[in-house]
Amino acid sequence: MSDNRQRPLQISVIGAGCAGLSLAARAADLPGHQISLIAPKQDDADDHIWGFWAMPWVQTATLAARKQWTKWRIISHDQDVLHRADQHPYCAIHRHHWLQDCRDKAKASGVRFHPELVMQAADDQILDSRPPQVPDDMMLQHFVGWEVTVAAGTFDPTTAILMDFRCDQTQGMHFIYCLPFSDHQALIESTLFSPERAPANFYDRAINTYLHTICGLSAFNVSRRESGVIPLGVLGQHDPGLVGIGANGGAIRPSSGYAFSFIQKQIDHAVAQAVAGKPLAVGVPHSAFELWMDRIFLAVLRRQPDLAPAIFTAMAAALTGDEFAHFLSGEAGTKIWLKVILAMPKIPFLWGLLHPEAKAAA
Repeated sequence: MSDNRQRPLQISVIGAGCAGLSLAARAADLPGHQISLIAPKQDDADDHIWGFWAMPWVQTATLAARKQWTKWRIISHDQDVLHRADQHPYCAIHRHHWLQDCRDKAKASGVRFHPELVMQAADDQILDSRPPQVPDDMMLQHFVGWEVTVAAGTFDPTTAILMDFRCDQTQGMHFIYCLPFSDHQALIESTLFSPERAPANFYDRAINTYLHTICGLSAFNVSRRESGVIPLGVLGQHDPGLVGIGANGGAIRPSSGYAFSFIQKQIDHAVAQAVAGKPLAVGVPHSAFELWMDRIFLAVLRRQPDLAPAIFTAMAAALTGDEFAHFLSGEAGTKIWLKVILAMPKIPFLWGLLHPEAKAAA
């Protein structure tokens, strides 16, 4: 008697970072698929915080977040914009917590972990999550963060500070990012947008200065440090012959560096396709219009980084909190985009429109 049972569709994912493990954690939603992760060794990179806005495709991460904020601020020397968003709070999750949770779910669902790729049949699907190559002179988001413990009552734990431009602007667009987990614990990051990293002591000095001059602190303890570099732009794939996923599949938003939410969005769409009986198709989670606008925006920032405080505070002031969350989560409609465009300085953005690939010095 012949066995008419259908062979599971084999999906091999190269890499077990955020994208690979996030897909593997959804294995229970993919009956008829056998997922394998190709990872020579377990990822042991330092822990850091991933920020995102609560959206349907990140519901699991929202529930697992270390903290959520329904209020956030964007500050310059002459403006202080406060947003409130009850529907889409800003969330922060630890990298290690998310990856371990995904690993546990993957193993419980029978996902296989292999040290090397083994092809089994011609219809096996391979997804490549290895980091893409970053061209020289590409705009980068680079940062150093300290998690600090201070005297009780120092921080307002109800309000995140997404951008505070009251800091040294000599190295490019620079802001301080402050996530208060309680009234005495917070993550303080010095973040730069520029083609080159600053000297190592630049970030530490910026955080020190912020804690002393803005927060009014004379003493604090650093419990954890984090750092990173995120490319800002459209990147070629690590291997053009394979389907990319995660950062290697265009998930990083060029204008902001946000990746975690867009990786989950990319995976959620692919899983929904497969559940509907279609192939597990992985696509770029940004529209062509968004990518075009991002190129213009980055050209302006590269040429005139000193405009950044005015650009971001004007954009924030033009939007409600929920609209701001939708915009930075790739869910902006025509109304929101029109508000953003009208809030931008016209001459610099007209120049950016005409020179979207310009490489003026930052």
